[in-house]
Amino acid sequence: MLRPIEIKPLPGYRLFVRYSDGVAGEVDLSNLVGQGVFAAWNDVRVFEQASIGSSGEIRWNDQIDLCSDAIYLQITGKSLEELFPKLRGVSANA
Repeated sequence: MLRPIEIKPLPGYRLFVRYSDGVAGEVDLSNLVGQGVFAAWNDVRVFEQASIGSSGEIRWNDQIDLCSDAIYLQITGKSLEELFPKLRGVSANA
């Protein structure tokens, strides 16, 4: 399982993430600001408190977290099937 090993909040609600396989990059999360639980990010100091949770999630508090696999896909441009080859051929209705 790929796990984030380093994260760093950046200006403009961007986040730098480095993974255990050496992949690193930035994601722009500004489109989430103000929506639902992400309303907490209206105070940029909350966004700046990003951390890595015990399960490898990227988290800000008990209410806000993001799947690190989804962030990995954004950084690499890979598909879900490339990251998890066993998903190939699995029916969506299964």
